[in-house]
Amino acid sequence: MRTLGFLLLGLLMSLPWLPAADAQQNQDRRGRGFGFGRGGHGRDARHDADREVFQFLLTNHDKITRRVRELPDGVETLTESDDEEVASQIKDHVEWMQHRIEDVNPIRMRDPLFAEIFQHADEITMVHVETEKGVRVTETSDDPYVAKLIQAHAKVVSQFVENGFAEAMKNHSVPDDAVDSPRTVEDASDTQEEKRFPLIDGHGSVVRLPDAIHQPRSGAKLMVDITSGSDPAKLHPAIQYVAKFANIYAGAGKEPVDAKIAVVLHGGGTLTVLNDEAYAKKFNVDANPNLELLHLLHEAGVELCVCGQSLNAAGYDSMDTVVFVDTAVSALTAVVNLQADGFSYVPL
Repeated sequence: MRTLGFLLLGLLMSLPWLPAADAQQNQDRRGRGFGFGRGGHGRDARHDADREVFQFLLTNHDKITRRVRELPDGVETLTESDDEEVASQIKDHVEWMQHRIEDVNPIRMRDPLFAEIFQHADEITMVHVETEKGVRVTETSDDPYVAKLIQAHAKVVSQFVENGFAEAMKNHSVPDDAVDSPRTVEDASDTQEEKRFPLIDGHGSVVRLPDAIHQPRSGAKLMVDITSGSDPAKLHPAIQYVAKFANIYAGAGKEPVDAKIAVVLHGGGTLTVLNDEAYAKKFNVDANPNLELLHLLHEAGVELCVCGQSLNAAGYDSMDTVVFVDTAVSALTAVVNLQADGFSYVPL
């Protein structure tokens, strides 16, 4: 019976199930549905039946009543319906969610609160009793942090019962009083999204999202095409984006991965690579504000090149650029060659 509590009533209203037609359109657009089975992907034999139960309960949320009593270590809830079919579906939901727990085949929770509860499923004790009209559940934990999660979850489920689909479409955060608990402070690096600079210090901050989809893949190749101009007295924002790209692959995902990044500068971005002397003379400033970050990118292994044709058209040559930026015959040839080498085109 352990862990059934949050599935029993949390999943009752927690997944953002759309009406069948909209759900299918969403699945077609994104290449996946809302995710049953391990990791939220794939479909098992019960997928469609369970989806129908969720949709039915959300559609009939106004026929469901729910009472919550907080305990020192969790909650006691009673969820029922005077409608016989709704009451039957609540019970059916419980039965099949128990099978999923026993088979280690849970429904993936994309909502942050429910995902966090799943991380502590083995610390939840649950007792449920079917009533004539529904189910009575007692959920507790010896861990104060998990007890807080259980209580927060119970409040959110009550909102699902009250608002139906509208509430099910929302994300729900881990409550502040749980985040501030001694346990969470101890594990703050794993539970809070803190800005970090894993590769390029001071530029392009990222937050670590180890459970998000589309994780950075090792071996990725990015060709960043910078053509825009900017205020010559300030750091070019496109170069800061390159720093963010580098930091994403170095530490925004589940683990750092190797990636190759090449930058091609032309058009309005051409003169950002001038040395301090040439830049100061051109723009009547003290120095080139882009060089510090460009050098950090170079030291991190980012390939930097400028269009020789654009440079010449502006009245400069490679002797006027900083030493760590290469001059290409043209931006055209650089882009074509890099794409032929497997680099993905990223315009800025």
